[in-house]
Amino acid sequence: MKGKILFITGSINQTSQMHQVAQQLIDYDCWFSQFFTDSPTLNFLIKHTRLLDGTILAGQFKQNSEDYLRRNNLQIDYQAKKNQYDLIVYCSDLHIPERIRATKTVWVQEGMTDKYTWMSKIVKALNLPPILTGGTSLNGSSNICDVYFAASEGYKKQFNRLGTVANKIVVTGMPNYDNISRFVDNDFPYRNYVMVATTDMRETFRYENRPSFIKEAVKIANGRKLLFKLHPNEKFDRAQAEIRKYAPEGTLIYQSGNTNHMIANCAELITQYSTVVYTGMALGKKVHSYFDKKQLEQLMPLQNGGMSAYNIAYVCRNFIEHNQIRHDFKHPYWELARIISELNMAKNA
Repeated sequence: MKGKILFITGSINQTSQMHQVAQQLIDYDCWFSQFFTDSPTLNFLIKHTRLLDGTILAGQFKQNSEDYLRRNNLQIDYQAKKNQYDLIVYCSDLHIPERIRATKTVWVQEGMTDKYTWMSKIVKALNLPPILTGGTSLNGSSNICDVYFAASEGYKKQFNRLGTVANKIVVTGMPNYDNISRFVDNDFPYRNYVMVATTDMRETFRYENRPSFIKEAVKIANGRKLLFKLHPNEKFDRAQAEIRKYAPEGTLIYQSGNTNHMIANCAELITQYSTVVYTGMALGKKVHSYFDKKQLEQLMPLQNGGMSAYNIAYVCRNFIEHNQIRHDFKHPYWELARIISELNMAKNA
């Protein structure tokens, strides 16, 4: 084994993306840990209460992630206590423990970031820990990691504008959202419905008027069949009861299942703050989002035929083998970007 790499996981989406990158680095000793903190107060809350169960620090996020890791026979080192690592691959830079910062670190974008709000502005202005925003609006913008992997040029510009140095950011594409066309061929039994993909705003302590949102979806559907795909972090019984109350009889409700297949078969897609809006856009669906459509078009993840995990691993391999001072690994970023582009073109030729 050349060295040890720790992948930090979170939601199932984040975990599966980390797994894909690790599969491109099988000649290294790869380990996995759920997103964690060294704060005694937060660790007490994680262990003895359910206050943080709506975050990737605890609850079903941690349970589902670790179940995934065990099913795939992957090595777990929760809180990075078993090994010393040569590289740590983060899914979120909203909180990185001080002891980790002495190690080479990279960050992988896993989805869209939350809307930049007044709270985001306050946190930035006062130089407070970005996790205090209560969302992901500042994810990718802390400038703490050595290398940042972005889904698109649009996101690179966003992360740079919000604080991360531009020459740290490499546009590699984003696993799980870089080959959307593959979802068209599927066996999901329904077609030509109006699909609604919800967000876990209430579970993450943000305001939402869900009855109003459901009524707006019914209005957009205008008599067409509705299908609701609930966010996996939502309280299912509550969400289902609300849909049954405000949506027409016969509306389909799914708590689990392949969201991308559902989107591929829909006639129109309604979202709130969800990365799956990019799936709809890539497939040419009419989409609705709480984000501005023009902004989404600028941020749209690179479609590279499923090469993003390989691209990310390529840079990780170069960085881990870079034996000089870690901060000297600023270039060949542009050279790496050129090589990645050529690899993508060769793959799709």
